[in-house]
Amino acid sequence: MPKRLDAPAAPTSIDTPRIERFLAHLAHERQLSEHTVRAYRHDLNQIAVWLADQGEPGAEPIASLDEAGIRRYTAWRHRQGVSGKTLQRELSSLRGFYRWLLRENQAVANPAVGLRAPKSPRKLPHTFDADQLGALLDPVDEDPLMIRDTAMVELFYSSGLRLAELVSIDLGDIDMSEGELGVIGKGSKSRRVPVGRKAREAIERWLAVRSALADRDERALFVSLRGGRIHPRTVEKRLARWAVERGASRHLHPHLLRHSFASHLLESSGDLRAVQELLGHTDIGTTQIYTHLDFQHLAQVYDQAHPRARKKASKPDERP
Repeated sequence: MPKRLDAPAAPTSIDTPRIERFLAHLAHERQLSEHTVRAYRHDLNQIAVWLADQGEPGAEPIASLDEAGIRRYTAWRHRQGVSGKTLQRELSSLRGFYRWLLRENQAVANPAVGLRAPKSPRKLPHTFDADQLGALLDPVDEDPLMIRDTAMVELFYSSGLRLAELVSIDLGDIDMSEGELGVIGKGSKSRRVPVGRKAREAIERWLAVRSALADRDERALFVSLRGGRIHPRTVEKRLARWAVERGASRHLHPHLLRHSFASHLLESSGDLRAVQELLGHTDIGTTQIYTHLDFQHLAQVYDQAHPRARKKASKPDERP
């Protein structure tokens, strides 16, 4: 089996200081999220590890790459079975790194421009059956942690939130009387999403016991046993445990609830644009994948919605 490099160690090379300065630029000048900066570090370290294995000590690995070298790298990763989506992200990281090198006058060209990763089949997201999920959510708990976990599940499913969006919610972000929630999504884009009745009831039950766990000055809506803002990894573990204790037949994770929200809402409404807005997607094509749309359904929505595609209504005296 090929050697896996899912979590490469940070290499020591002539390029390491450049990479760290670039990451500092992303974090402080561009103010990208910690998660995004971590992804850039992983991708650039992955490439540096590969270059270090090529047996050229003393070279300036990433900063001296040319287009042919990048093609060799992507071919090697593709042979390892790495998905096209992952390779495209790694190429995007390289392009960003070289844009910064050009700005700093440390490169004369961007060799990653125009390169595209091999395409891989898009997998349709899994979803929970609506009735099955409803049965899991119906029981009422007495344990504060289970009350909190149920409120998180309800909010994920009610509003189609990403994991990072849920853990960043503060008490002042949610308007219980109006049933609305303000969230900051990818790219620091804000949006408002509705919070359903069942989710509001679950959150109210959580708020009634939250003070027993939360630190006095903690603003986070969801807190951990230690009293501070709950960590994303803790949410994942707790949701998996919550599902097992409720007798779920499959593993439960935050993105599965987001998929289920989108799919169930679209099945009921047929409003692709509304689902796109609620999910915070820039590209409607992304929404299509999330919601299991086939092209025929998409074309039908387009024909009904686009002013230049709708069929002109026949007048009473017109003949077909």
